[in-house]
Amino acid sequence: MKIGIISDTHDNVGNLARALAKLKDQHVSRVFHCGDVCQPGIIHLLTDFDLWIAQGNMDRHIGLAQTAEELVGPGRLAWLHRPVVDGYATAMIHGDNNEVLGNLITSGQYAYVFHGHTHQRRDQMVGHTRVINPGALGGTRKQSRSFCILDLETNKVQFIELV
Repeated sequence: MKIGIISDTHDNVGNLARALAKLKDQHVSRVFHCGDVCQPGIIHLLTDFDLWIAQGNMDRHIGLAQTAEELVGPGRLAWLHRPVVDGYATAMIHGDNNEVLGNLITSGQYAYVFHGHTHQRRDQMVGHTRVINPGALGGTRKQSRSFCILDLETNKVQFIELV
């Protein structure tokens, strides 16, 4: 199974659309959004996927939770997710609370921890936990824009940079 990991779209519809097209080309059906969606309209673009969203520090729009619940289901927008994905214990959080993120990573409970917030790509083993940050699709910082695909069969991560 291939899963898409995206984060920090910050309402960048153009970059999100390009990333989603690439995910569809790779036959990805499940997407984890590590937070900072920002506006409810972004969720409308993600409804073709089995979608999980971590609530980020910029996800304050009053209609975001209602839109997520209506379009992708109850509980799919949350501060912390702990799904089992293809048999792997997984945690996803935005990552703006370093203490909580660190505790998830070092707990030894998860095969994977996904996070965003820093806008910096990360693929790191900490003990038996693989920590992945896909980078950012939006925002005001001068940097490359990226997302990633995790192939759970091969355990390979492919970072895709949008240029």
